[in-house]
Amino acid sequence: MARSRAQSAAEVFPDPRIDDIVPSAALPLGEVELIGAHLGPLAFGPPAVLVDGHPAHVLLSRPTRLALRVPEEATTGLIEVRSPSGASNSVPLRVARELTAGLHPVTSPAVSRSGMIYATISGPRGKQTPVSIVRVSPDGRGTPFVTGILNATGLAFNPDGDLFVTSRAEGNVYRIDPSGESTVYAEGMGVATGAAFDAEGNLFVGDRSGTIFKIDPQRKIFVYATLEPSVAAYHLAVNAEGTLFVTAPALNSNDAVWAIDTHGQAEVWYRGLGRPQGLALSKDGDVYVTACLHGRRGLVRITSAGDASLVLAGPNLVGVAFSPLGTTVLATSEAVFDVDLGVEGMTLF
Repeated sequence: MARSRAQSAAEVFPDPRIDDIVPSAALPLGEVELIGAHLGPLAFGPPAVLVDGHPAHVLLSRPTRLALRVPEEATTGLIEVRSPSGASNSVPLRVARELTAGLHPVTSPAVSRSGMIYATISGPRGKQTPVSIVRVSPDGRGTPFVTGILNATGLAFNPDGDLFVTSRAEGNVYRIDPSGESTVYAEGMGVATGAAFDAEGNLFVGDRSGTIFKIDPQRKIFVYATLEPSVAAYHLAVNAEGTLFVTAPALNSNDAVWAIDTHGQAEVWYRGLGRPQGLALSKDGDVYVTACLHGRRGLVRITSAGDASLVLAGPNLVGVAFSPLGTTVLATSEAVFDVDLGVEGMTLF
């Protein structure tokens, strides 16, 4: 008896199978990799891949590996691979939701206790933008909040819930009141970029030319530590023990995350990232950094044991923050996103 076309196709093109997806979350246009069997290539090219029902661009197709770019219009949903014989099993992919665009963050956003997100429209150095800081609600409504700050850069809340922002052009730190009015809090911070408060109300500010300043609650300014200069910015975060974590992106693929103890002593905590930028700390003590790891850009988790892995894929990421509402907030160079990664942020105050 002659074999049917379906039988012949099944023998030539066995059903694809997906065993894993790395990473399991992405921004739109992020690049993820499927691990499995019979993932191609086929005689006529790579198999078809659907993400949330949308066709994805296949970047690499091998029998056990398939790399793809998440479609721009995709949302959280299922991935499946299709060959002439049939479709694979479906696996879930969490796709970050764009909250608002038309921004220019250069570091991590700040999130208030109520879940409101604050991000900058920083602009080119020395160029004033009409709006300095935008306030974004959890449902994605963005409204102008602060004006008149030149090159607004680092954002941080203090223990009292007041918002502070640095100006990398002026070297100033501003306190922002609930109505969006700004007053100078400190001056002379050099190229003031990153900002972070500890539980005692000390403000740390990174001058990207090589200095970490400490401003105590009485506004006394100290040189806290010195590091290698950065071509872009310092990015800061403080843990419950008072250790200050710092990234200072340079022009190589082997940059470090620095740890500065409460005496101002700095040491390399982790090395091996490409252009690490914004960072945030989880309740479990892991450090999350927007960086490139082994040639792949996205959000990297580094455990206290020094194990690094890519947990979200995405281009142009510059910052990350954890919302008290349970989501992870991500900033690219022009937009703010959120996604549920199941991570609880560390709470200092």
